[in-house]
Amino acid sequence: MTGLLAIGLLLCASMIIGLYGVRAARSTPDFLIASHRVKPGWNAMAIAGEYISAASVLGLAGLMLKNGIGTLWYAVGFTAGYVAVAALVAGPMRRSGAYTVPDFADYRLGSQAIRKLCAVIVLVIMWLYLVPQFKGAGVVLQLVSGTPYWVGVVLAGLVVSVSIAAGGMRSATYVQAFHYLVKLLFIAVPAVVLLLRAGEGARTEALRVDVTDWGRPLLDLDGSGLPLLATWSVLLATTLGAVGLPHVIMRFHTSPTARVARRVAVGVIVLLGVFYLFPAVYGLLGRVFTPELANTGDTDTVAVVLPSQIVPGTWGAVLTALVAAGAFAAFLSTSSGLLLALAGGLSHDLSRTGSSGVNRLRLAVAAGALVAVLLSLPAEGVDINVLVGWAFAVAASTFCPLLVLGIWWRGLTVTGAAAGLVAGVCTATGAALASVVANPGTGWLVVMLAQPAAWTVPLAFAVMMGVSLLGRPPEWAERAVLRLHLPGQPQ
Repeated sequence: MTGLLAIGLLLCASMIIGLYGVRAARSTPDFLIASHRVKPGWNAMAIAGEYISAASVLGLAGLMLKNGIGTLWYAVGFTAGYVAVAALVAGPMRRSGAYTVPDFADYRLGSQAIRKLCAVIVLVIMWLYLVPQFKGAGVVLQLVSGTPYWVGVVLAGLVVSVSIAAGGMRSATYVQAFHYLVKLLFIAVPAVVLLLRAGEGARTEALRVDVTDWGRPLLDLDGSGLPLLATWSVLLATTLGAVGLPHVIMRFHTSPTARVARRVAVGVIVLLGVFYLFPAVYGLLGRVFTPELANTGDTDTVAVVLPSQIVPGTWGAVLTALVAAGAFAAFLSTSSGLLLALAGGLSHDLSRTGSSGVNRLRLAVAAGALVAVLLSLPAEGVDINVLVGWAFAVAASTFCPLLVLGIWWRGLTVTGAAAGLVAGVCTATGAALASVVANPGTGWLVVMLAQPAAWTVPLAFAVMMGVSLLGRPPEWAERAVLRLHLPGQPQ
């Protein structure tokens, strides 16, 4: 009951804060990028709140419990992704004046066909990323209240879609900044308390566990037996995937200038580095106090289950409520950014007809949330980090090469971009589906299918560059690239 109350209060606060931005959402720039008026501090917290998803709060701790310390390479990749974002795309993307990745493709290549292809890929990535958020909401609410799994899924979809449809990016910014603070406080405080209680000697016999394999520094993905290859592939997906995530790119257009956008990216790196200290604590303590979760397949629940195992009674219930509320904040804040990018793909990029852009965007939010909820209902048994990993792999294999080459190489052509995007999305999604349908056993094929970024990212870059070299870039390509790098360009 305590956990349910904490989640209820969080939902109410999120709705109230979200409604604050309703008056500001009167045009497409207002709705999608808050008319470039978000202050750096708010923006950094909002981006961090948006980026710290179910994979970070629940999935990372669960995978660490099951697969060992090597899982922490996910956290390294998630944070390093913003280093790449700050170095490669934040400033130039802000100078481009584009609202979305398809907008940028249209600006850089002058092709409506590329714009629509990018919009379709946006939908693929966003739905892959939304499903684990709603799945996490269903699991957490079920744990703390006993309600059926689908109730949490539907409730999260409803709250997020109403808040975003009402106020757009400005509402999302305030809610996500609030959620970052909630997540940091509600995840960090219980983690410190649990560490202190565990150190006092509670169940000290459980500390004598065999950590030979579990304590290895590399990630042995799905028992492949190739930890170096698996770790490299995960790092590629998480680091370069961040560069290509549509909702991450959209965020930098809320800054007033390109210089501020880069400064915001650096601030996000600091905020992420602080937060990622704590999911590792839950994974480590889960290995000691709740190892049975690895056998039941409920590893995603470790952060919520653990407090009552270490601190029985009322205080354990309070700590559980805090963790549950922090986890729910992660689902809501990440879902907000994903739905905005999804709405941009559905309405702003795929269809640009009609009389009211904001009304179309609001309908797109509702439609996108409905599809995500329907996809989440049968996903209860899939690990959160697996689904998020697929989204990162697709982003790394499609939009990362498009943005990096589009910003830094004037030789990119329409045909080359299209060929690379198709190759990237087909191979990344095809490998992910094959890893579920087929039984690859052990060895290199497990890694190549379950986390394909090690080969799909180089393939996408190679195809995009190779096909471009066979043709001629648009005549305005040099001017377009120059504008992306020159200070003082129209902001």
